[in-house]
Amino acid sequence: MTHSTSATAELRAAARHLNRRRFLTVSGAAAALALGTNLPTAAHAAPALDPARIGEDPFALGVASGDPRPDSVVLWTRLATRPYEADSGLPARPVAVRWEIAHDERFRRVVRRGQLLAHPEFHHAVHVEAGGLAPGRDYHYRFRVGRWTSPAGRTRTAPAPGSMPGGLRFGLVSCQSYHDGYYTALGHLAREEGLDAVFHLGDYLYEYPVSAVGGDRNYTDRTLPDLFNRETVTLEDYRLRYSLYKSDADLAAAHAAHPWIVTWDDHETENNYANGIPENGVPPEEFLIRRAAAYRAYYENMPLRRPQRPQGPDLRLYRRLHYGRLAQFDVLDTRQYRDNQASGDGWKLPTPESEAPSRTMLGASQERWLIDGWRRSQAVWNVVPQQVTFSRRRNRVEGPWPLSMDAWDGYPAARERVLAGAESAGIDNLVVLTGDVHVHYGFDIKRDFDDPGSRTAGVEVVTTSVSSGRNGAAKPGNWQTLMTANPHMKYYNGQRGYVLLGLDAEKLRADYRTVPAVTTPGAPITTAASFVSQAGEPGLLPA
Repeated sequence: MTHSTSATAELRAAARHLNRRRFLTVSGAAAALALGTNLPTAAHAAPALDPARIGEDPFALGVASGDPRPDSVVLWTRLATRPYEADSGLPARPVAVRWEIAHDERFRRVVRRGQLLAHPEFHHAVHVEAGGLAPGRDYHYRFRVGRWTSPAGRTRTAPAPGSMPGGLRFGLVSCQSYHDGYYTALGHLAREEGLDAVFHLGDYLYEYPVSAVGGDRNYTDRTLPDLFNRETVTLEDYRLRYSLYKSDADLAAAHAAHPWIVTWDDHETENNYANGIPENGVPPEEFLIRRAAAYRAYYENMPLRRPQRPQGPDLRLYRRLHYGRLAQFDVLDTRQYRDNQASGDGWKLPTPESEAPSRTMLGASQERWLIDGWRRSQAVWNVVPQQVTFSRRRNRVEGPWPLSMDAWDGYPAARERVLAGAESAGIDNLVVLTGDVHVHYGFDIKRDFDDPGSRTAGVEVVTTSVSSGRNGAAKPGNWQTLMTANPHMKYYNGQRGYVLLGLDAEKLRADYRTVPAVTTPGAPITTAASFVSQAGEPGLLPA
């Protein structure tokens, strides 16, 4: 969610005009590539490039892993010798990539290895589903191309099915606008020890222009190419923007240190889009081509499994991961299937449109999948990583109360169906994980938000942004208003940072970590507050 100044709005309008002209002239090839999903057949594929001809390090974008299962994990890299060029410095030919995964950092005890081709059709991205691994243990992995060896990464498999881990620890991050500041928080996250995984809850990428000095990073020692100083529209635009983001050392370090479980929000495509409806009013068919390009670039750059490979303008991102009997994670997508925001979006008074019983945030299939999964769950904690604020937020002490039409407040019937589904499934420990709003929140999820004394159905942990919104403040100007108007809001902090989430059989613990600034590098990290929620007695209490 972005609140632009009038100057920024004018800049974006001009960028859209230029991008539309460019879109119409170059999108033919981009659309064909974005809408085609199959790798080339052997009969039509270009011959593989001799790795000896690669004279520069092809691992400029680092490595990553993700979506852990008890016996496997996804390993990722994307070859690029010159990330700021459209072809990443490589010819349009496949490249053989070797990979290995080992018990130890020095790779003396390799347990699995293999080779595959990085195809130019997927921008030389590599997705290895490394199987045959032991549950609940650390591994180290790396890639090789010719004489070049990638940085090594650490990953971790999920616990064994049916097991009861003594405890789990996760990082929660979201909203990393490159032009709003440094990824200092991610550098600190990379140094956190013992994390089972990191959940990225959306806005990994922002579509807005990035100036030659990196926006508020205000570089004095480098100049970014002008090709970043435009809004992303085409497949080439999105690919280049991922190259810019992934060239950041702190982001690369955080990926290498922990496996990531990712989901998107809006900015990976376009601000506040809904399903096939764009923010800026372009024809729907044109927006779907843009969405196809954005989704394809997202898949290329994330450690995702084969079922998440895009199909034209669609990509099934919602999925379920099990961490023994301690936790079930139902990762949601609240963008691709939702109804359009009511009343023109923004903060508006509820209307018959926003409160219509048929309104959906998840779409019928995803909503049914979520509730059916709860009915089968045997986990102590049922955790829902997703994007936009689930609990109600009022921004006035006295009514009438406008609500955010982009968040679940704009889809109250959908929220009621989800809460009723959790109740009917007997879910005792519901946890919703959220990003989007660039602040730390902690909520008790009330069964009836109009009655502060109603049953607490679960808790919501909202992580602030990594950089979006620039430096922020511990107590924003509306702090007292929101804390008074929302008695179920237990915490509010407007600085940048991340959350550390701990789970065991008795309790949940949320440590809200913050940095004082992101517009200058090197800020220290602090635990601003810690809360717990007891198993079987949901509700956030100071730790």
